[in-house]
Amino acid sequence: MKSVGFLKALGGVVAMVVACNVYAQASDAGTMAAPATSAKAGKKANSQLGRKVRAAIGKTPGVDVSNIVVRARGGAVSLTGSVPDQGQIDAAGTAAKGVAGVTSVSNKLSVVQQ
Repeated sequence: MKSVGFLKALGGVVAMVVACNVYAQASDAGTMAAPATSAKAGKKANSQLGRKVRAAIGKTPGVDVSNIVVRARGGAVSLTGSVPDQGQIDAAGTAAKGVAGVTSVSNKLSVVQQ
């Protein structure tokens, strides 16, 4: 009779251990997928911000955007490439700073006579 009670108690302990283990595995699986999803969302946001900045520079009168490369990462925008005169460098930097979501602009444009 005592062995039956002991087996019931042991069975209950085993059931609890299995239930806790299954719960821990299920919650771990969700956290593994989150970084991949957020990385994709971050790349998409960076790409969209880069396109918005390039469009804003393209709409700026007197700026030739054909040789300007725009890179965005987490709100920080980098402008590289060449333009025909210094005025276009200043105008491109100002246009980039005016875009919503831009936190900083690294303007590395250079003047190259065409």
